[in-house]
Amino acid sequence: MHMLKEMAIFAQVVDSGGFSAAARHLGLTTSAVSRHVSRLETHMGGRLLQRTTRSLALTELGQQVHEGCTRMLSTAREIHALAGSY
Repeated sequence: MHMLKEMAIFAQVVDSGGFSAAARHLGLTTSAVSRHVSRLETHMGGRLLQRTTRSLALTELGQQVHEGCTRMLSTAREIHALAGSY
């Protein structure tokens, strides 16, 4: 459970297409975003992203983790919407 923030940030990196764009969207520094993703990679036991100076690609593990993170965030949004309907 303690990795939820890292999972959300990782999903934003993938959805935004990069660390800088995710950082702007989240109101964080690029280095902070990178640290969160690195912590998630350490926790997951492998690389989630193949990084170069110009591109970002998901590894096989990264693809699976991203799918799970996307489901988690979708469920969280649904629960949040329920809270507003009562």
